[in-house]
Amino acid sequence: MASPGHAQSGPIKIGVIAEAQAVAGSSIPQAAQLAADEINASGGVNGQKIEIVSYDNHSSAAESVRAFQRAANEDHVNAVIASYISEVVLALEPWTGRLKTVMVTPGAASDVITQNIAKDYDHLKYTFHGYLTSTSIADLVCAAAKDLLATQLHLKSTVVMSEDAAWTTPLDAEYLKCLPEAGLKVLDHIRLSPDTTDFTPIFNKIEGQKPDVILTGISHVGVQPTVQWKQQEVPIPMFGISSQATNSSFWNDTNGAVEGVLYQAVSGPDVAVTPKTLPFVNAFKTKFGNFPSYAGYTAYDEVYYIADAIKRAGSTDPDKLVTAMEQTDWIGTIGRIQFKGKDTGNPHALKVGPDTITGLMLQWQNGKQVNLWPEKLANGKMKFPSFIKVGSAQ
Repeated sequence: MASPGHAQSGPIKIGVIAEAQAVAGSSIPQAAQLAADEINASGGVNGQKIEIVSYDNHSSAAESVRAFQRAANEDHVNAVIASYISEVVLALEPWTGRLKTVMVTPGAASDVITQNIAKDYDHLKYTFHGYLTSTSIADLVCAAAKDLLATQLHLKSTVVMSEDAAWTTPLDAEYLKCLPEAGLKVLDHIRLSPDTTDFTPIFNKIEGQKPDVILTGISHVGVQPTVQWKQQEVPIPMFGISSQATNSSFWNDTNGAVEGVLYQAVSGPDVAVTPKTLPFVNAFKTKFGNFPSYAGYTAYDEVYYIADAIKRAGSTDPDKLVTAMEQTDWIGTIGRIQFKGKDTGNPHALKVGPDTITGLMLQWQNGKQVNLWPEKLANGKMKFPSFIKVGSAQ
C-alpha cells in the first residue's frame, strides 16, 4: 500500500496533521511552514522545494486517520508531522507501517508510542518521537523541582494533579517515583477528567491537604484551572506541565491569571538554548504576531531534520528515510536532536541529557515567560503573586 509519491522529481511534500484551532496546536502548521519557507529560500533540498500540506484534525483521532490516509494515498506526501495529542499519534502509528510513511510527532508524549516500536520494529519503525516521552518530562520536572523547590525554597510536600489522558499515565507513574527522590513527599495523586469545567472542589480538596506545591500534568485543560486557581486565590504554587502555558497567547487567554505559574518546556521566547532558538522565535513572532507553543519549536526543527535526512539518504524512499532519520544528529531550537536506537526500550525517542536536551522550567511574570532553570540558561528569579504563601519566597 506504499504510496507512489515516494519517488518523484517535483516538490518534497511534508504533511502536517495538527490541532490548528487549539492553543498548543496552532503553532505546529505555522512553524512547519516557516521552516519550509527558509529551506526553500536557501535552495531547497537537492534542488527540490519543500511543500507543506496541512490538515486540521479538529483534535480528533478519527479525522487524523482520514487525513493521514489522504496524505499518503492522494496527496503523496513523503513524511508527516502529526499532532500534540498522544491518543491521536497512537491511532496513527499503525498506519505509518501500513502506508510506509514516516511520521514525526511534535508534541505527543506517551511512552507507549515508542514502546510500541520496540515490540514491532519492522512495522512501526516509520514513527519517530520528536518530543520528549512522558517519563523523560517527569524526570526533568523532578530535577527542576529538586533545585528550585526543595533546595531553594525548602518545600517538602506536594499533591500531583493531572488530567486523565494517555500521556499522563507514564508521567504520573514517574512523578510518584521521582518526586520523593527530589525531596517532595506526595500527599495525594488526583487525576481529573479533561472535560472538567469546575475546579473549585478539586482545589478545595488540595487546600485541605496543605501541600507546599501542586505538581501539574495538564495539556488538554489549561485556561480553566489556571483562571480558577487565581480567582479562588489558592495559596499553593503550581509547578510542572501546563502545555497551554507554553504559548505566549496564554497570558491573554487567562487574563493574566497565569502570573506565577511555573511550567516545563523545551524552549522559551528569550532563552538561547542553542544559536538557532532566538532567530526562530523572532521570525515566528514577526510572521504570526505571537511566540510559538512548545510544539512550534519541535515542528520547526522536524521540517529541518526531515529535509536533512532526505538529503543524506539521497532519496525519499521510506525505508532509506528511516535509516537516515535514525542517524540524525541535528542542532535544533530545543537542543541537540538524536534518537534512541532500536535496541532500547523506547526506539526513536529523543535522547535527553546535558549533551542533547536539558529542558527548561519557566515562570509567567508580568506577562512574560521567564526561564528559571537550569541555572546556566536562567534569565530571571522566582517570584509569586501575593496570594501564594511560600515561606522562603516571600
